[in-house]
Amino acid sequence: MQEFAFNAFVTLLVVVDPLGLAPIFAALTRGFSEKNKREAAIRGTLLGSAILFLFALAGDVLLEALGIGLPAFRIAGGLLLFLLALDMIFARPSGMRASSVREQEERSNQQDISVFPLAIPLLAGPGAITTVLLYTGGSNAVQVTLFMFVLLVVLLLTLASLLLAPASCASLGIRGRTCSLAS
Repeated sequence: MQEFAFNAFVTLLVVVDPLGLAPIFAALTRGFSEKNKREAAIRGTLLGSAILFLFALAGDVLLEALGIGLPAFRIAGGLLLFLLALDMIFARPSGMRASSVREQEERSNQQDISVFPLAIPLLAGPGAITTVLLYTGGSNAVQVTLFMFVLLVVLLLTLASLLLAPASCASLGIRGRTCSLAS
């Protein structure tokens, strides 16, 4: 059980990437008041959490309704996670996390970033949903409960990272300026 929990924790930590979301969140909320930043972080994390917990509880039913077997989904999910890992290794945006120029223009006109892009796809994106489905699909009740606890811990770490994003970027000095100047 400890190995299952540790593997789930590390996988979720890499896929959700709380520390990597902090500078993105700081850039997205540039010019927001502290209250609006806090509200966006809380709303986005709650919505992303609801989506991930929904897939954790009803993912098997959804796959069955779509006629997708768990072995086929594991292969496809493994390929998706592999491609995400390759993007992280080579530090090149593939479109999974990067937004197009048009999306960036739209984002500059909207004020509420808690639903898009924070909750979906940054928190509850394809990699996170795939990870949740792979860990809960075909698992027994104890493993699903343990996984949901691990997921809760990772999401709480993500919320803390988002709430501390402005302070952590400011503490980086001149290098941290890119957190608040990026668009």
